[in-house]
Amino acid sequence: MDDDASTAAAIRAYFATVADLDSTEAELRALLDPDATFRELPNAIAPNGHVRDVEETIAGFLAGKSRLSTQEIDIDELLVSGDRAAVRSTWRGTIAGTAIVAHMAGFVTVRDGRILAHDTYDCYEPFTL
Repeated sequence: MDDDASTAAAIRAYFATVADLDSTEAELRALLDPDATFRELPNAIAPNGHVRDVEETIAGFLAGKSRLSTQEIDIDELLVSGDRAAVRSTWRGTIAGTAIVAHMAGFVTVRDGRILAHDTYDCYEPFTL
């Protein structure tokens, strides 16, 4: 598998695992580089944005499973160059009976087949909880 295909496969596995409410912490950890960082730019859910390490990301992953009754992520576009990729995706989730949709753009770096960095720009459609 060439670098672009390997990077794309790692990113698709990562997004699928994050979206799957039945996936496990161990499954997500297997996809993350131990030095990974995740930067969420300011948005409706996180007005100040947030930078997380692996442990904070795992905690958020697990917390989301307890809050969400449904969740899916569709990768709308994936542009890969070596170990870097731009990802345009759509997230849909249900919290307390309210459907929420976010249109996301992200930049992901992969090292040795694992996610090293993910910067995400999430644009939420209007909602009220």
